[in-house]
Amino acid sequence: MSNYLKWEQGHSFGAVESVKATTDVNSPISGKVVEVNEELSSSPALVNSSPYEDGWIIKVEMNDAGELKNLMDSEKYSKFCEEDDSKH
Repeated sequence: MSNYLKWEQGHSFGAVESVKATTDVNSPISGKVVEVNEELSSSPALVNSSPYEDGWIIKVEMNDAGELKNLMDSEKYSKFCEEDDSKH
């Protein structure tokens, strides 16, 4: 992909499908997409089986590193997910 786009923090850049639903994937930061993981086209399960190594979706060149302060750490995110699951 040669024409990479710019995204704003919180805006959707794609969707992930499961058996139960399709969920938007929102950008955690604003910036320019500099690489797309083309491997996911033929092996989408990598998102689940190797999320921190082979299952990455896009690489983004950040506009503002200060936006990182808006992100949750792993503990807060786990709590958020538990609370979200309890609503369903």
